[in-house]
Amino acid sequence: MAEDKPRLARLTAIMTQLQSKRIVTARTIAEKHNISIRTVYRDIRTLEKSGIPIITEEGKGYSILEGYTLPPVMFTQQEANALITAEHIIVQNRDKSLADHYKNAVEKIKSVLKHTQKNKTELLSKRLQIRTNIPSEKTSDYLIQLQSAITNYQIIDLNYHSLQNKQSNRAIEPFALIHTQDNWILIAFCRLRNDFRAFRLDCMQHISISNNCFEPHKISLQEYFEQARKKWESTPDTPLT
Repeated sequence: MAEDKPRLARLTAIMTQLQSKRIVTARTIAEKHNISIRTVYRDIRTLEKSGIPIITEEGKGYSILEGYTLPPVMFTQQEANALITAEHIIVQNRDKSLADHYKNAVEKIKSVLKHTQKNKTELLSKRLQIRTNIPSEKTSDYLIQLQSAITNYQIIDLNYHSLQNKQSNRAIEPFALIHTQDNWILIAFCRLRNDFRAFRLDCMQHISISNNCFEPHKISLQEYFEQARKKWESTPDTPLT
């Protein structure tokens, strides 16, 4: 009986893992739970026998049938505390859309906490203070929209005021977002320059997300960084956008 308890906890964790992504490989499951691939196959069969509609995509991995819902996830007190701490950090973020949407998400998460956990998280919330961006200044309100445009491959019409005090209108293909030195930066393919450029969100005057889509760029973010590094090394005096 003592051996069954860890396995039950692992099966529950695997279900949560399957819910968190569209598809999860057997190797990813094995590495996360420190088990063999053979044990993963056995656990997946056990979950299937218990009625969980798991889809096996040959050569890719596992997913849960779309539309199937599992009971609400139960959080440990430590996990609940981590969420509350993250809330305090994100509320300080300079992008208003991120702060607002995260607060709404956390409210929904708090609704599934046990009564004792709610009392403790409310107490912790009153005893936390994050001392970055003290005035809670908001310099942009576009982050969440840009995230959607990235995942939907939507073209963006951008009115931009650069750090060099130049105004321009661009049609861009959003690629990635980077947070550095308390600012968000969008990496995008600029159709005007016919190349990738970095755009600070706090320099964006206005954005309009088109219904028109572009062909996905067939490079990873790491490959982009490698290409950018080589370009910067060859032209070290060229300023960023």
